[in-house]
Amino acid sequence: MVQTIQARDISLYELEENFGLELVPNTEFFTEWTENLPLLTDNEQLSLERVKSNYLNLTKRRPMSEEVVKMVVLSPLLDLAGFYQPNFEIETETSTEISAIDESVIVKGSIDVLVVNKRLWILVIESKSTKFDVISALPQALAYMLDTPNVERPTFGLLINGREFVFVKLVQAEKPKYARSDALSIEKQNEFQQVLSVLKKLGELI
Repeated sequence: MVQTIQARDISLYELEENFGLELVPNTEFFTEWTENLPLLTDNEQLSLERVKSNYLNLTKRRPMSEEVVKMVVLSPLLDLAGFYQPNFEIETETSTEISAIDESVIVKGSIDVLVVNKRLWILVIESKSTKFDVISALPQALAYMLDTPNVERPTFGLLINGREFVFVKLVQAEKPKYARSDALSIEKQNEFQQVLSVLKKLGELI
């Protein structure tokens, strides 16, 4: 009997058991978030300070909801990274479905934000409220990334809860393998700047 699981309910263990997903601890596997990052302009740095100021002001009152995180933090980052310009296009709430190796399990879900360029998924972004641990979105994001139409190229993801950001890389050429970055904080200037630099770097890769 085929079991259907919603992506939001999937665990890393289930992804490993049913889809052969494997974590790569070797730092050389995912260098895109640390090496040869583009420098930011003064205007870009000032824009990030504005985003940070908005975030700090709003979180004084209450935790930011998922929708507010998208509006206040995520949207400005995508704009600064150039993902609203040619040759990129944005799709939201995109449905996905993946089947286990033996087809006994099907995982279904929809992506919060998907950046697409010429049919290549560049970023799968899971927005989570600031009151949730950003890593709680990792299994869900990986389930979506496994559904990429281009298995010959790496797929990159970004987990964001407003306060923290984690980048993910998935490669499926043979057995699906992934690695993730450290959690980068909006409250630390150099780390928040690194988030934008990594986004710009990923845009340049294609």
